[in-house]
Amino acid sequence: MPHAPITSFHGQYRFLSNFEPVRISVGGITYPTVEHAYQATKTLDVAERRKIALLSSPGSAKKAGKWLLMRPDWDDVKVPAMTFLVMEKFWSHNHLATALLATGDAELVEGNTWGDIFWGVCRGEGENHLGRILMHVRDQMIGHRSVQ
Repeated sequence: MPHAPITSFHGQYRFLSNFEPVRISVGGITYPTVEHAYQATKTLDVAERRKIALLSSPGSAKKAGKWLLMRPDWDDVKVPAMTFLVMEKFWSHNHLATALLATGDAELVEGNTWGDIFWGVCRGEGENHLGRILMHVRDQMIGHRSVQ
């Protein structure tokens, strides 16, 4: 029997959120959340990346990301960057990998109320790139386990 869609990354599914406190190391810098790392990836300035890594919350990192000197190829690399970061999060932390696999075949939808229709879905509309990335990572993990 298929699992019901997961439409919110809160409560028991908070681990799916980029705001979940889990360390990610990229380019020699350790970030406290995927959100910190994602926002830092927007710039090529290593000093700015280090500053973002030190911010106290993912919300602060998200705000800081709006004021960075954006790398010129950002529109081309933002989805691959997020894919890399989400893969790093789940492949590096066994408890998170186990939780992701436990979602079975559920559709993962980053439902939100703040109007993000690129990474998620708001009021029934959106591209749900984050949810699609999470399902892709889950599928890769299932495939990896079946080959072992």
